[in-house]
Amino acid sequence: MSSPRKTTALRRLIESPELTFVIEAHNGLSAKIATEAGFPALWASSLTLSAALGVRDNNEISWTQVAEQVELMCDATSVPILVDGDSGHGDFNIVRRLVAKLGQRGAAGICLEDKLFPKTNSFLRSEQQPLAEAEEFAGKLKAAIDARPDGDFVVIARTEALIAGRGMAEALRRAEIYRQAGVHAVVIHSKSAKPDEVFAFMREWGGRLPVVLIPTKYHATPAAAFRANHVSMVIWANQLMRGATTRMQELAAQIRREESIVSVEDTIAPMAEIFRLQGDAELAEAEQRYLRGGSGGHRGIILAATRGDLPEALTGGAPKALLKVGHASILERLVTTLRAHEVRDLTVVAGYKKEMIALPGVNRIDNDAYATTGELASLAAALASATGETIVAFGDILFRGYIAGLLLHDGADAAIAVDTRFRERGGAGRSSDFVRLKRPPGARDYLDDEEAWLERVEFAAPSEEFHGEWIGLLKLSARGVELAREFVAARRADGTLAQLQLVDLLNHFAGVVGVKVHCIQGHWTDVDSLVDLDRAQQF
Repeated sequence: MSSPRKTTALRRLIESPELTFVIEAHNGLSAKIATEAGFPALWASSLTLSAALGVRDNNEISWTQVAEQVELMCDATSVPILVDGDSGHGDFNIVRRLVAKLGQRGAAGICLEDKLFPKTNSFLRSEQQPLAEAEEFAGKLKAAIDARPDGDFVVIARTEALIAGRGMAEALRRAEIYRQAGVHAVVIHSKSAKPDEVFAFMREWGGRLPVVLIPTKYHATPAAAFRANHVSMVIWANQLMRGATTRMQELAAQIRREESIVSVEDTIAPMAEIFRLQGDAELAEAEQRYLRGGSGGHRGIILAATRGDLPEALTGGAPKALLKVGHASILERLVTTLRAHEVRDLTVVAGYKKEMIALPGVNRIDNDAYATTGELASLAAALASATGETIVAFGDILFRGYIAGLLLHDGADAAIAVDTRFRERGGAGRSSDFVRLKRPPGARDYLDDEEAWLERVEFAAPSEEFHGEWIGLLKLSARGVELAREFVAARRADGTLAQLQLVDLLNHFAGVVGVKVHCIQGHWTDVDSLVDLDRAQQF
């Protein structure tokens, strides 16, 4: 069964006996965020649309600018959007064009308020604001209804009688005139810190039409009170913009004060999350369909064939790479991070529960002998079709995106990331891929050491002889891919391929062409234990 039109979906929400909560959005990004939070509809607020463009909420943005912003929001979300149409941006004729254009661009409804044009925000000098004559405003409402793109496009009338100090009787009189004009619902607006007068309106109104409230001032009112008074819809009209404003002010001040972004980087959304919200995964999938051979950018290989050593309860039904960390699996996060750095042609080497690994735009190659072979055999399966610069990652790691950037912008035939603060990760008895450098890093902290080269990698317990821990990320140049393919062919010929790990390739490269090392200080984690999984959730 197909989903209803957005107009139909909004009308059903308005007419439903159940209370609906709606939140403002002011651009495509905020619309996606609000939709992912679970809101069934959005409010395109004139206040926040104006604020996003840096102007006042006094009709300083034109109705055509409103329509342009709403179109982008409609493209970004599948839920219906109710547009704050102010007083209509002009006379009845402008209202007709506004409604027609909003309908063409995907809006599901409009709310018009009975002020004069140009309007001023309801909470600025409210009692000085003149209201339109009720009968004249009813004509605008009728014009909007007649201009609707379809019969379910919602038209809501908002009376400012209480805001302007006109009293309850005038609010009720106006609402009734607007009801007779044919609107689907009314908004009764109030600047009181308590909901008493809007609830008094509800009692006098008697359910003649659905009522929508915007509790910006009486924000402490519990949801149960709205339900008890039979409110149809509650609109949180400006909170996303206000919240974002506070955080941006704090962030800008901190960066200016510290002249660095180091202390804020881990407190803000990673670039990968922005790319996810922008729909990068869909573009990557489209590139696989429409561009011959993919996008032509970097290639990526993710090794995710083994089950790992986590408890049966966690990996008995799915590969470790599919364990959830927050709202996404480890593998999904890896793919998003790599795509954010132009790694478009991605291949996952699967083995254990291979049929469960299926991501849009991601190739899958199987290592059916995963239980009896090592990492190099998995890499060999993917190298057979690899060309050009390629980044190789273990399927159980998470890392900050800049680390991939360091490797992909390095011209060496082989480059790896090594954590020089590995001792801070704890677990003195644990074994991992620990690294000796040909020139150990100095006492100072740095993110990128131009002179660090690999001496050797050993799977061992940490000790003073090691300088860092390899995080499981390797970049190979086009020549590096060919050299790796030659090494794999030689090991297949002498019968040792099945037993070798990726560190054996690194140690070979260290003695032949060199392996460039980029030293990092944390900013990554792997998932080899329950402690690691908890760390990943925090990461």
